[in-house]
Amino acid sequence: RKGQITWFRGDRVDSENTHGTGCTLSSAIACGLARGLSLEESVGKAKAYLTGAMRSGLDLGKGNGPLDHCFLTENTIYS
Repeated sequence: RKGQITWFRGDRVDSENTHGTGCTLSSAIACGLARGLSLEESVGKAKAYLTGAMRSGLDLGKGNGPLDHCFLTENTIYS
């Protein structure tokens, strides 16, 4: 697929808690690649993770707050 462009579409998340989105996305993509996933699969899963972390609505401090990196743990293990 060399030279082919892939678009990853998604709904806009209305959140002020966006501090760290770039670092989180790049780290999640790198983790997927380290697990042996393809680039497309790594980006798709990383985007889904980032969207969930923003939708979780962790409100800390003032201004743009951080993402909720533990949203999966809270929604799957403790519920």
